Amino acid sequence: MLPDDAIAKHFRLNAVHTSSLRRLGLIRLRDLLYHFPVRYEQAGSESHAVSLVPGTKVTLIGKLSGLKAKKLWKSKRNITEGWFEDSSGRVKVMWFNQPYMKSYVKENDVVKMTGAVGGSSDRPYISNPEVEPSTFDESARNLFASSSNPEKQQAAYGAGQRQAASNLFPVYPETKGVTSKWFYHALQRLFAAGVHKKIDDPIPEDVRARYHLPDLASALIWLHVPEKLPHTESARKRFAFEEIFVLQIVRALERKENDAETGFALHDAKTKADTFLASLDMTPTSAQARVVNEILVDLEKPHPMARLLEGDVGSGKTLVAAASSYAVVTSRPPGRTSGTLQVGYMAPTEILAAQHFESFINYFSSRGGSASGGRDLSINIGLITGSGCKKFPSKSRRGYATDISRTQLLKWVANGEIAMLVGTHALIQKKVQFQHLALAIVDEQHRFGTRQRRALAHKAKSPKGDRSNSPEASFRGDAVPHFLSMTATPIPRTLALTMYGDLDISILDELPPGRAKITTEIVKPAERENAYEKMRKELQKGRQAYVICPRIEEPDPAKLNALQAKSAKAEAARLQKDVFPEFAVGLLHGSMTPKEKENVMREFAENKIHILVATSVVEVGVNVPNATVIMIEGAERFGLAQLHQLRGRVMRSSHPPLCFLVPETKGEMAMKRLRMMEKSQDGFVLAESDLSNRGAGDLFGRKQWGVSDIGMEALKNPRLIEAARLEAFALIERAPSLSEYEALRTRAALADAEMHDE
Repeated sequence: MLPDDAIAKHFRLNAVHTSSLRRLGLIRLRDLLYHFPVRYEQAGSESHAVSLVPGTKVTLIGKLSGLKAKKLWKSKRNITEGWFEDSSGRVKVMWFNQPYMKSYVKENDVVKMTGAVGGSSDRPYISNPEVEPSTFDESARNLFASSSNPEKQQAAYGAGQRQAASNLFPVYPETKGVTSKWFYHALQRLFAAGVHKKIDDPIPEDVRARYHLPDLASALIWLHVPEKLPHTESARKRFAFEEIFVLQIVRALERKENDAETGFALHDAKTKADTFLASLDMTPTSAQARVVNEILVDLEKPHPMARLLEGDVGSGKTLVAAASSYAVVTSRPPGRTSGTLQVGYMAPTEILAAQHFESFINYFSSRGGSASGGRDLSINIGLITGSGCKKFPSKSRRGYATDISRTQLLKWVANGEIAMLVGTHALIQKKVQFQHLALAIVDEQHRFGTRQRRALAHKAKSPKGDRSNSPEASFRGDAVPHFLSMTATPIPRTLALTMYGDLDISILDELPPGRAKITTEIVKPAERENAYEKMRKELQKGRQAYVICPRIEEPDPAKLNALQAKSAKAEAARLQKDVFPEFAVGLLHGSMTPKEKENVMREFAENKIHILVATSVVEVGVNVPNATVIMIEGAERFGLAQLHQLRGRVMRSSHPPLCFLVPETKGEMAMKRLRMMEKSQDGFVLAESDLSNRGAGDLFGRKQWGVSDIGMEALKNPRLIEAARLEAFALIERAPSLSEYEALRTRAALADAEMHDE
């Protein structure tokens, strides 16, 4: 058996098994070894039927049989009795007043049973035990401990050999036809064949020694067939470090590659940005000034900037982007006395792209005030989305934007006449070609795939093979745009270092003055009408409101596991008919077409819709300052970071905003989380809490990151993240090709492919 052998080569698999294993991503034998248990079943200390002591409580694993329900002759009490059997013998089991037990457990089912031992030492019985299905029978634990060949046993287990039978049974992620028991026995075969020893350890020996990590072979044994729980904890720590270390290797390689590229080194970037900032009617916050300066320093370097800008809702990221963009579009291409460098700004939705287009028009419109010395800051700005294209300023109506054809817009972008192009994914289509793209900005970058971000960042590079001798061709072929990504989603430091480890990080941790403090209230069922009345008072003042629902349609009552939560469609109809008939109620959800969404948002922005009932589709980028109230139904179903994002929709004006959190359940953990929303308006504090209580998968979704459960657990350990990052970047600095670390290079290549498989 070899690690890269197909599972089907060594195991008899039918069509169901093959399909199920593929569904779990298990193709090769090494995949089985990296398919880790999610938990362990643990038997009690008195775990054999033959050695029970009356008066004690025990946990047993074995089979139940002969269950019968009857009534006692004297007391007429209902009793269900039968026999429990393991490899040591059998013992009587009795349940009082639980006649359903006869049908609850099938004959000869393997169960884990916990209960008190009654009777006498010669005739014990177990009364009213708790029973749950088990994937293992009691004999499985002795599979290797009972081996008649000690040398073979030691060879199979290596450094992690077991001296005695373990009472820990691994429980794996399962699917139809492939149970934990199947995995257990399959892995025993792999260990017996020494497959775990044939995989090279990707963590260098000196790194393992520094952090006291077990080698790969030992860790695999300790995780799959542990003698005791501390072994599993040590193994999980090792694999958590391995996963984060490999991810950091990938990030370090990407950063090394980025810094080796030739960028657009700007001159006098600070002077140009200061000209723009001086033209504003506001004074930037100290945080904005600091972040703009960090970006300007990067723009003057000879290699491309690679920076992530995190800013809480309403912290002024757009102004930072505008100042940076102005420094770029007022700079000449190298060797040119005319023309300008260009900026590409990509947003995740058409709504957000259109809003930023308008924002940049306002920032860059002609200003003749004394602050700007009468300078004209106007630049040509384009908008490209799936719905159409626009250009500012219009040649026929100066000071206004105008609709233009896609062909004409692309022509002006290609010849450099459009200095700044704002758009959605349409921005990275092949037909969009810039003349001198010097700065690529991506808003809410975690919503784009890595390939999409890279596609934008390399838009100015000429096709392979274009090696003409003209200065322009050389310039376009060798220079790579600076890259700035922005997000309003607060990202915990450990997550940012792991997922965006190739980027420098800037944080806007200050809100502009004049923003009203939001009031957040948890609404109990009896208080709903009171919340509606507060909402009505705001609407009567001419303000607007959001009502957020967890789902679009009503749940199917025939489906047992259907999410029983308020639907946007039904709630919109109910509010319009029964609660707010005097106001216009609109509906927005993810199943609507882009055109339908755009129409609804336009009507809401124009105050033709007073109450917008929506799903979390409004979480990002919807900017309607007149909206001052948000009610979030089923609030406990959202993560804290997401709730904070939703709450941010009404934190965009000087009017005092209200946020009502309406939970559907009263679980202790859910209420604890919601009370944090009442107490804190700091998105980073809330995101850290989310990471601690729910995990990174609930912040962004596991699939996007390609990180396992163990990797996700590691994100709660700042010291582990810092150590893995330190070791990875130091290793790449001294051995960028990884030629001496073949196992690590292979593992990193696989991780890179996984993350970029979008």
